[in-house]
Amino acid sequence: MPDPSPVRIAVLVPCYNEATTIAAIIRDFKRYLPSAQIFVFDNNSTDDTVRIAREAGAIVRHVPAQGKGSVVRRMFADVEADAYVMVDGDDTYDASVAPVLVERLLDEGLDMLVGSRVTEEQSAYRFGHRFGNRLLTGCLSAVFGRTFNDILSGYRVFSRRYVKSFAAHSAGFEIETELTVHALELRLPVAEVETVYKSRPEGSFSKLNTYRDGARILMTILRLFKSERPLAFFGIGFLLCTLLSAGLAVPLLATYLQTGLVPRLPTAVLCASLMLLGIILLVCGLILDAVTKARIEQKRFAYMAVPVFSRDAS
Repeated sequence: MPDPSPVRIAVLVPCYNEATTIAAIIRDFKRYLPSAQIFVFDNNSTDDTVRIAREAGAIVRHVPAQGKGSVVRRMFADVEADAYVMVDGDDTYDASVAPVLVERLLDEGLDMLVGSRVTEEQSAYRFGHRFGNRLLTGCLSAVFGRTFNDILSGYRVFSRRYVKSFAAHSAGFEIETELTVHALELRLPVAEVETVYKSRPEGSFSKLNTYRDGARILMTILRLFKSERPLAFFGIGFLLCTLLSAGLAVPLLATYLQTGLVPRLPTAVLCASLMLLGIILLVCGLILDAVTKARIEQKRFAYMAVPVFSRDAS
């Protein structure tokens, strides 16, 4: 019998000014995943994050393009592993469950496992952030169907197949939304596990702006709706234009049938223009729907081109 192949595990930590917490992150993941390589991807930190990470034994890489999405794009491109554990560098996630998450990912052949945040600490997961997360999760469910309870979690485990087929477009914190949509779009095997979420240590500050980043995430969902469901997106425009055109045309038609005249010519031109616009939107939706299906097929081929990891491989 061949010896089981060793599992290459990479812990990916995107960081921006996390000098207060980065040593604890590295220490904890070394303890619970001793065979894993820990990569810290620094995003232009101005404090001692890089020095502390190196002294703690992590492999440090630099990403000059600002934003978490830019960091994730670089991490996925540069690191080679069989299982990838991505965790924020703020020391709010529970490292002790990492072995369980990795084992479940490998045993069940999953492509993404999301650590859904559960906490009793009000300061850890503020009401505004909790409400915004639920709102955004509801929006994503309405657009893409089946989804997760915590689409904005920064604690995830990925397969190599997922990582090497993911083409990141987002630049900032909206990257978590894109990660979720990629899995739903390709109908990948995924799961969600509740994990303890704790408050940031004293002296550590969140880089998340509730309103600005929430608006960016909403715009990302809208953009993804347009690109991934173009027929539905442009179909809504077609329906609105058609209803408005028909509503304005009804009194004109009634007058014409009674008198044989069209006294409000500008309104008649507006009705025709709206109907024409609606037809153009529908045609755009039909064409882009065909393009989207072809693009998803190509992404699926890229996903399947990556070999499946097997512990039984020689």
